[in-house]
Amino acid sequence: MTETAFRLTYSTMFDPPPQLHERFEAALAQVRARLGRDYPQWIAGRPRAGEHRFEVRSPIDRSWLLGRFVRGTPQDAANAVAAAAGAFRGWADTPWRERVRLLRRVAALIEQRVYEIGAAVALEVGKNRMESLGEVQETADLFTWYCDQMEANDGFDRRLPNDPLPGFVSRNRSVLKPYGVWAVIAPFNFPFALAGGPIAAALVAGNTVVFKTATDTSWSGWLLLEVLRDAGLPDGVVNYVTGAGGEVGAALLAEPQVAGVTFTGSYEVGMGIVRQFAQGAWPRPCIAEMGGKNAAIVSRHADLERAATGIVRSAFGLQGQKCSACSRVYVERPVAESLREKLVAKTRLIAVGDPTRRENWMGPVINEAAYLRYQKCAENLRRHGTVLTGGQTLDAGDLANGWFVAPTVATAPLDYRLWYEEKFIPLVLVAEVDSVAQAIDLANASDYGLTAGFYGADDEIPQFLDRIEAGVVYVNRPQGATTGAWPGYQPFGGWKASGTTGKAIGSFYYLPQYLREQSQTVVE
Repeated sequence: MTETAFRLTYSTMFDPPPQLHERFEAALAQVRARLGRDYPQWIAGRPRAGEHRFEVRSPIDRSWLLGRFVRGTPQDAANAVAAAAGAFRGWADTPWRERVRLLRRVAALIEQRVYEIGAAVALEVGKNRMESLGEVQETADLFTWYCDQMEANDGFDRRLPNDPLPGFVSRNRSVLKPYGVWAVIAPFNFPFALAGGPIAAALVAGNTVVFKTATDTSWSGWLLLEVLRDAGLPDGVVNYVTGAGGEVGAALLAEPQVAGVTFTGSYEVGMGIVRQFAQGAWPRPCIAEMGGKNAAIVSRHADLERAATGIVRSAFGLQGQKCSACSRVYVERPVAESLREKLVAKTRLIAVGDPTRRENWMGPVINEAAYLRYQKCAENLRRHGTVLTGGQTLDAGDLANGWFVAPTVATAPLDYRLWYEEKFIPLVLVAEVDSVAQAIDLANASDYGLTAGFYGADDEIPQFLDRIEAGVVYVNRPQGATTGAWPGYQPFGGWKASGTTGKAIGSFYYLPQYLREQSQTVVE
């Protein structure tokens, strides 16, 4: 993507140059020709087979076999951790500038393969081409960002004033050092970026890594492993395991040599890991990103066209399966009817279908569980609220073999549970309010606090920014009401039940979480 002046981010993806589509189409044809292969795990620098395998099929069409992957065992997890532990000392002792050099090579390889990997992500996750390419490019940028931060902080090695001791020279330093073996468990919705980003931070800090993506997106994990392998990282520094979270994932986290973990997924699983890592002989660091129930607020002074565009993009991008997706809208009563009309009109224009095709913006949900969850929510809304548009599963023609559903706009009483429960489906609820202040109170009345959006007049913005309880906020943004963070531009992290650290991905404060401080005093 470096051959043109175009710079792909989530904000610029809406008007790409023609050559982007041409290159994606060519890469897609190449990737399709290689579907259905067997893939190993990767432990101690070598492929690791297994007795049993599972299939990964595309949610676009379940007849498309993407690959067969090893059904990992607890012993595989133990072997991967042992390999990472054995490689730790050598990697930690590698000068940090050399680690940066190798990881910049990873970023460069990702960029070289961005179309091929993007095509695979589109087939596996069901993302449209721009979302898929955006995720892969974002991963390269995350590797670059954490390398930049390591350099900007001079390896996190700081000289402090000498002690004022007469007759002695007492030299002091503060040094941040790696923990050891770091586990990375990534979700299905951003399997490349939310594995690659934490891996980049852990590795540049000097930790070694064992990582696992969601079972539905094991192929993306393998493609990331290939990049790390081809960049020349030493054996055992990065290890890749596959299989069920309740088996190989749980076994990985139970290994006592795992010094820290980064998890992205549900609140229930994340909090279980937090509690697990707080117990034992000593507490271990746990970076858990755990979803959101994100609200957009629209005042009577808002540009309604801009608001409707931003809400639809955030509610239905990736089929509502982003932790930052907009699932709640609070609009002031005088403009509520007009906003609803615009939301319904824009939603009905969304092209749903095979997202690898240029004309389709919205693809399928990830699997049968999400499909059934959507059906149940739609049925309940018909009883307890009003479905303004959508609410149906889509199975006609080319959609018959995929998990396709209609983007849905609905209303419901403010005490209805869907205002508070994260469902990870293309559904947005709209409610009328009397004031911006009431809307902020309602937005904050959630256990989650990941993202939020506001549309209104300049003099209303400070109240929103001062009072909203969310880690990432956007104001008057048509590119996305609650979505679209990019490394170096919008750090991404949540408050309350959305995250455990208060530090954001791609921020100035994220990388030091993978390091621990040692105060050194040497008297000459």
